[in-house]
Amino acid sequence: MISIRESNIICKKKPTLKNPICVVGLPGIGHIGRISVDYMIHELKAEKFAELYSPNFFPFVVVHDDKIHTLRNEFFYYKSKKKGGRDLIFLIGDCQSFVPTGHYEVCGKILDFLKSLNCKEVVTIGGFATGKIVENPGVYGVVMEDKQAKALTKYGVSLDVGGKITTIIGASGLLIGLAKPLGMSGFCLLGETSGYPIVTDPHASEAVLKVLMKVLGVKFELKNLKDKVDHMYGFIKKLQNVQTQAMEKMQPKGDEDLKYIG
Repeated sequence: MISIRESNIICKKKPTLKNPICVVGLPGIGHIGRISVDYMIHELKAEKFAELYSPNFFPFVVVHDDKIHTLRNEFFYYKSKKKGGRDLIFLIGDCQSFVPTGHYEVCGKILDFLKSLNCKEVVTIGGFATGKIVENPGVYGVVMEDKQAKALTKYGVSLDVGGKITTIIGASGLLIGLAKPLGMSGFCLLGETSGYPIVTDPHASEAVLKVLMKVLGVKFELKNLKDKVDHMYGFIKKLQNVQTQAMEKMQPKGDEDLKYIG
């Protein structure tokens, strides 16, 4: 029976996966994580197998294309076609928790579910707001282990984050931080973006995708990225607007906004 008092993952089928690594792209600055991972799902033709619903998500449904859309996170899988390659799990979603404690509950559910799939490594994708527009955005990495740092440096990821990044709030940070006590590893990739009030940043997403192809050992075309972003724009814009309005109504006067990296 599904409980409405805690997060629930509805698994349509449980795939058998080979040494899988999970790549997480949830909404955040510039929607870099969501765009990047959604694009990989589309290009690799990954298959959806589970959905996460939570009372920690905003308390409304979205009317889109004249139909009810309930806020959720979605799990997809992709089986590697390379000999010795690792299978992939992708996690995307409409939103993150709108309350701080909810982040822990949702992330705990996600990590427990990943462990049940024998997943031992998690990569989260987010955005790093610099306050300025750059023509060639870089990709920053925050790691858990030294061996990860060596590999990422080889792929052009900058690990020089001292003084630039002090906190990673939300799922992009917590999923990595909570993975270690559970015997899992992981790292976070952050695409450099202005942080201005724009809906999407396809340029930063492209920079992240180029790194992900090398890290994960997969190949796909990037020429369709702009079309994919344009297609997603309307729905993402609607979600962002209603969530912003809901947060303003729920937030007590005088409280400071949480500033998200991720």
